[in-house]
Amino acid sequence: MTGRCILIGSGDLTVSEVKKKDGDFVIALDGGIGYCDFLRLEPDLVIGDFDSVTEEEQKAVEILEREVPDQVIRLQPEKDDTDMLYGIKYALGLGYREFRLYGATGGRLDHTLANIQCLLYLKNHDASGYLMDGNGMIMVLKDEAVSFQENLEGMLSLFALGERAEGVSIRGMKYPLENATITNDFPIGISNEFIGEKAEISVTKGELVCIISFL
Repeated sequence: MTGRCILIGSGDLTVSEVKKKDGDFVIALDGGIGYCDFLRLEPDLVIGDFDSVTEEEQKAVEILEREVPDQVIRLQPEKDDTDMLYGIKYALGLGYREFRLYGATGGRLDHTLANIQCLLYLKNHDASGYLMDGNGMIMVLKDEAVSFQENLEGMLSLFALGERAEGVSIRGMKYPLENATITNDFPIGISNEFIGEKAEISVTKGELVCIISFL
């Protein structure tokens, strides 16, 4: 697949626009169907147990089920996968390997953490995912290096997703780090700053959560 999978969750919507390109596949997850109207984004698929939708949104789902049944997947509330993870698995099955998650932060902290874990699920299945949050984003690194272009302004924080992440280096930022070990009980990677240089972060063994806020 050359397009991206765009998933619209029911957390806090921190963007006012989501641009859909040719080949992109849009999935509205549960209450995310209401955000699609606000974003003027037509979902290709609606998935959820619909336990967090308004009465108006529930009626819209029911109409869609009657008129285009193949466009709705109704899940049971009692399930192992979150609505977001179910949508990710479905899109992976279609062949998508690049994902953008919106409406995936805020609200319930447990769902925010679950969505960060979904980014690692994507990484473990040869796919890339970005949790889009206002003027920033969250991504997961695993045994890899990521570079950032010059002239960026903002902050970047790193956290160990597992017990420890080894061989962590930060270059071209205000607080450099070289071949360090970051553990999940000491937030040494918080609140670094871009300084107008080409920056790079890398980890040789383990997983990092990278939270970026651009100015």
